[in-house]
Amino acid sequence: MSLNCNEINTVLSELDISYSFIQEIIQPGFDSLALYLYGKNQPKTVLICLAPGATRIHETRRKIPKNDKPLRFMEFLRSRIRGYRINSCEQIGYERVIKMNISTWKETLFIYIRLWSAAPNIIVTDENNVILDVFYRRPKKNEVTGGTFIPPEVSESLPAPDTERFPVRTFSELDETPAFIKAREAGREPTYSERIDTWYAEHAEALSRESLLEQAEKWYTSKHSKMEGALKKLEAKRESFLASDKLKHQGDLILTYGHLIDGASNFLECEDYETGAQVRILIDLKKNAQENAAVYYDKYKKSVSGLDALEHDISRAKKELLDLEAAYEAVKKEPNPLRMQQMIRKQVKPKQQIVKKRPGISYEIKGWTLLIGRDADENDELLRHHVRGADLWLHTRDFPGGYVFIKARPGKSVPPEVLKDAGNLAIYYSKARKARTADLYCTQVKYLRRAKNGPKGTVLPTNEKNLTYTLDEARLRELDEFQTDV
Repeated sequence: MSLNCNEINTVLSELDISYSFIQEIIQPGFDSLALYLYGKNQPKTVLICLAPGATRIHETRRKIPKNDKPLRFMEFLRSRIRGYRINSCEQIGYERVIKMNISTWKETLFIYIRLWSAAPNIIVTDENNVILDVFYRRPKKNEVTGGTFIPPEVSESLPAPDTERFPVRTFSELDETPAFIKAREAGREPTYSERIDTWYAEHAEALSRESLLEQAEKWYTSKHSKMEGALKKLEAKRESFLASDKLKHQGDLILTYGHLIDGASNFLECEDYETGAQVRILIDLKKNAQENAAVYYDKYKKSVSGLDALEHDISRAKKELLDLEAAYEAVKKEPNPLRMQQMIRKQVKPKQQIVKKRPGISYEIKGWTLLIGRDADENDELLRHHVRGADLWLHTRDFPGGYVFIKARPGKSVPPEVLKDAGNLAIYYSKARKARTADLYCTQVKYLRRAKNGPKGTVLPTNEKNLTYTLDEARLRELDEFQTDV
């Protein structure tokens, strides 16, 4: 339940923030805002929550976590009202609307905080109530920049507040909590804001530890189930790879008993010379004995070579499961609901919505940053906006593929092992991957010239050196640990 009109009045009377200054604004999420104030009294943090069913305003002593990405309304407030003085902060009549008068020496603005459960909002206007910006933009209500906000009318014969219909809750059940007992033992009675802050942290529908824990459990269960299923598939594949010796043995049997292939059956029936048992081996009638055996030998080679990579994938999948469990435990142990909300939102955000700092893939290896473009678009974007003249560029000769950049460090030369890692990545993200060994161009970005009328991302190098590397798959798997984004 949101704060009613009488509870809002009680909070404002206790806050007493007139003649305070707005020092900082933090927006931890998409339904809350915190104002850091200082002035005639001790510094205060005023939390405004617009979550449906939990709209409220009160002082909080909790640490307000910053959002990973700066949000639009917070950035607007920082640019327009930071440093302003609060001349007055009062409730309009007994409506659940608060009017805050703020100013500097040259202008006066109004902040209207509407704490309606169904349509909460924070609206900033000039002296003529022309809207400068709003927390939630609602064009149908004309609550957009440039619109006009019409505050609720206050009757001249204002009736007394209806305390029977809208009682001020005391939250007396909190008196027995350890924090409140400790406060009274110290000779301090908990404030009404403390009571609101504590109660809503535990009971509010939209922003409570109980509901957030339910969200976290749902996220954890869903993700854990998918990751566990993927791990089981990898382990099942490993079991099939472990039986690779059987493929080689079947190839040997086909060569041994190739004369029994009659051209009528898709199976070669013969006696296993190791066990004495009768076996049936699937064959292709269009191929002779040597060609059929070669198919089984190829499968054997792929199984053997793929087993190391598969073991790496299984190890990584197990690590991701452990990381998921650690993240879930961290959410469960977090006492601050605002921080919990952020942690959950960060985990459940789809990969498509995660804004990357730069295109392609990046690695941090021994203090060196490597940037890899995987196609023409990523190559071009990295080249235009993310590298400088002194950065090193690597690219395979005679094979199309991605660009690898090593970011320069003042007064440092690139170590041979880092250069070798970059060469491996250049081969891996190119058509030279199958060839395994390839020659590479290596030069600084300042020696690259764009090909006139050439395909996107095409460059012509000068002052280049020639490097030759052979793909080291074991080292490539180790580099996964140094990857910083995908």
